[in-house]
Amino acid sequence: MNKHLIYSLLLSILMVIAPHADHLPLWVSVLCGAVLLWRTYLCYKGKPLPNRWLLMLVTFVGTGSIAVHFHTLFGREAGVTLLVLLATLKLMELRSMRDAMALIFLALFIIITNFFYSQSIPTALYMLVTLFVIVTTWIHLQVQGITITQEPRTSDANTSGYLAASPLRGMRTAALLLMQAIPLMLILFILFPRVQGPLWGLPQDAFSSSGLDEKMTPGSLSRLILSEAVAFRVSYKDKLPLRDQMYWRGPVLWYFDGNAWTLGSNTQFAAPQFAGLEQAIDYTVTLEPHNKTWLFALDVPDKLSLPSTLGHDFRLYNSKPVNARLRYEARSHLVYRANLEEDARQIQRALQLPKQFNPRARQLAAGWKDGGADNAAIVSSALAYFNRQGFQYTLEPPLLGTNSIDEFMFETKQGFCEHYASAFVFLMRAANVPARVVTGYLGGEFNDIGNYYIVRQSDAHAWAEVWLSGQGWVRVDPTGVIAPARIQSGLSAAVTNNAALPFMSRNPPQWLRNLRLNWDALANQWNQWVLGYDTERQFAFLTRLGMESVTWQKMAMNMALGLGLLIGLFALFMLYHLLERQSDPVQVAWLKLCRKLAKTGLPPRAAHEGACDYAERIGIIRPDLAAALHDLAARYNALRYGSPQHEQVQREFMQHCAALKIRQGIIFAT
Repeated sequence: MNKHLIYSLLLSILMVIAPHADHLPLWVSVLCGAVLLWRTYLCYKGKPLPNRWLLMLVTFVGTGSIAVHFHTLFGREAGVTLLVLLATLKLMELRSMRDAMALIFLALFIIITNFFYSQSIPTALYMLVTLFVIVTTWIHLQVQGITITQEPRTSDANTSGYLAASPLRGMRTAALLLMQAIPLMLILFILFPRVQGPLWGLPQDAFSSSGLDEKMTPGSLSRLILSEAVAFRVSYKDKLPLRDQMYWRGPVLWYFDGNAWTLGSNTQFAAPQFAGLEQAIDYTVTLEPHNKTWLFALDVPDKLSLPSTLGHDFRLYNSKPVNARLRYEARSHLVYRANLEEDARQIQRALQLPKQFNPRARQLAAGWKDGGADNAAIVSSALAYFNRQGFQYTLEPPLLGTNSIDEFMFETKQGFCEHYASAFVFLMRAANVPARVVTGYLGGEFNDIGNYYIVRQSDAHAWAEVWLSGQGWVRVDPTGVIAPARIQSGLSAAVTNNAALPFMSRNPPQWLRNLRLNWDALANQWNQWVLGYDTERQFAFLTRLGMESVTWQKMAMNMALGLGLLIGLFALFMLYHLLERQSDPVQVAWLKLCRKLAKTGLPPRAAHEGACDYAERIGIIRPDLAAALHDLAARYNALRYGSPQHEQVQREFMQHCAALKIRQGIIFAT
């Protein structure tokens, strides 16, 4: 048995299934690991493979367990798990070259399944290295060209020695094959019709909810702050907004049950009305999948490059959940007046409060209302109260009980943005001022390498909106009076103890920050031009290349022409090298000698002229060359048309041909 080949196959299977360990059932990962270790031990010790009945038993039990675990054997999760298990078990019946080829094909197929779960740059690079290992193994298998048996054989030692002595030869050949595939890959990638959704289908994380939710409870946003995952990236076209204008609206929460804020009922209301629109700004958003329908835009958007719906509370809705990376252009007005004449049902909805909670907060709000102040003055009184009563902005607020607003306002006085937004809206409603909670993102990190802003989950924020007569809905952010640095400079500048923040949010060393920004810029380009190379981008790119009136027919024709040209060039290249390899070195030496004679002024050899005839013709003209040329012509005929000669005889003939020198009409043999 060739141990080098077995180890290469083991490494190939290990590399393709290792990334799956993160999402496979634990027992499958343990079983595959045990089989790999067992097969390695058998190969190292030279022990025979287990009986087929044992392998069949494990296969049937494993398949049945997968069916029980997933309640099916079909679908992506069950199918990938079954494929990984069977590929691993296949190693235990590796007895022939056919088995080895089947394993290589399985490994190549499993590579694709890894992109179902991640399509990032590290995944692509890892799969490229894995492919290199598999192709190298395949080359070694072809070089060996013998049957793999359980029992050691003499020929195995010779082949093993060859492979061990030249491991770089197979690696060089594998690298050459992969490089030769690059032009073909580029043609197919650029011209092949795009399908909707990301490359290789939807990744696993596209179906998992991430980021903001439809519900806000005390501590929900402070937990989200601990995530440095990217929510979206923004590039501005002409001018940048001020940081305190970078409010990215998400879910708007209307209903309060005493603990949590939710969206409330789905009652249809009239479309929003805006006036006094000023400070228009254009930008492009690349939104990461979050499996919700909402989109993000600066307040208030009036233009979007994709079909969407602007709700009555200024939320942007997509037609379906965003489970693939989405790119859209938008224009927003940073100064506006919204819904100056609000629907009475909306006003009533914005005053909803549960009756049995937070009596002390109600009493405080009632005092402001009974003082005769108008709604704008009540808003100012609430903000002044937060500013003067020693409230603290913290990521680790104490837990709150049933009367959460009262405990926060009069006892703990420690909270995050959701605490202040929730308490403020409660006070406004208790004082008969229509108000609602808005969640979204604030600010972002500027990447000067890519010239765009990165908005992360750690930029999640909550604020309030109140409806004032003659002004409409007005944004009020109570966090600004508690921790103004949060609005102006970001989260790390607002909290006194940033130990709870993610490491990269604690003002890390500049070199580390630059490294992260460089990597994010590279990942952004990957997302835009590889994963985001959809139909729209494909048509735009081909148009810039000079292809006018891009259609599927033209793309198919150009792809066929490109592939044909590439295959033709490759075939000519291979044919040239094949003919060069198959040319007889004896004939090459003789023809080279004939050309040497012709350069001295002697008649050139005719294409149909045999070696002896040519030697005789030259001998008549130059008697001094006759003997040497007759001898070489006789040797040439014997080597070319006679019985096979030893390689040493061929080398001597070529050496004599090369050693002949003609100077001033006299021949010298050296």
